[in-house]
Amino acid sequence: MTDVLLPRPAATLMLVRDVVGGGPMEVLMLRRNTRSTWVGGAYVFPGGGVDEEDASPEAASSCRGRTDEEASRVLGLPSGGLGYYVAAVRECFEEAGILLAVSDDGPVTFAEPSVAARFEDHRRKLNGGQVGFLAILRAEGLHLELDRLGYLSHWITPEGAPRRYDTRFFVAVLPEGQEALHDDEEVIASLWVSPSDALVRHEAGEIDLMFPTMKNLQAISRFSRTEELVDAAAAASVPDILPRLTVEGEGVRIVLPGDPSYESATGLPAGVDFPDRPREAGDVSRRRPGRPGR
Repeated sequence: MTDVLLPRPAATLMLVRDVVGGGPMEVLMLRRNTRSTWVGGAYVFPGGGVDEEDASPEAASSCRGRTDEEASRVLGLPSGGLGYYVAAVRECFEEAGILLAVSDDGPVTFAEPSVAARFEDHRRKLNGGQVGFLAILRAEGLHLELDRLGYLSHWITPEGAPRRYDTRFFVAVLPEGQEALHDDEEVIASLWVSPSDALVRHEAGEIDLMFPTMKNLQAISRFSRTEELVDAAAAASVPDILPRLTVEGEGVRIVLPGDPSYESATGLPAGVDFPDRPREAGDVSRRRPGRPGR
């Protein structure tokens, strides 16, 4: 009997902005490097695994707006919830260059070229492993503004995946005076797009989306303004979503809690590839069992 791979704690941040002159709000999406072994080329939100330092007492002392007790209560955890929030902010800075932080003088802004250059150097060294995230905050006299993050959804990668994550999805509004800039390493392109347009482009085959990304885009596409979305996230009751997989005919089917076939889902037999990017829950993946992933 094979041991079940335990999911790694992870956090993702949906960064949104209102469009000047009207129109639906936009969300930031980053394209993963096509050479990545895991969902290479897919468009995702900034995010990644929760590091040990993210949940440390030192990290807690660098935060404002939420304590670990408050964060854990929101996430439905006994403790350690703050680490997810910190990881979401850190990953957003690493991958997109956006920092949700505040100094004694107010929110961080990169409108001044010399400040922008200094923080780009911080980011380069952070991504190169030369400096830690908390060290940057200390050097700049900054605190993370965690009350700016709304908790939106909780997805757990199904059993059978080569990598599994226990991912909390957050939402925050783009700070004034900051612009997204992908790192050109882990992510190779950045895109501001309305959630509805992203889904249309995915359906047309123009961009590739992971299944949880697609479902979260569907959820936030109901909102036209960032204020509406943030208010909804503050009032949301967030369920745990653990999809299940089953082989059906010549494809693999993904089912969600509440679907009629959820309890009877059989999982993936040995030799069947994990369908990392099916189009819809309940649809049979176009990838046949045993066919190499592309």
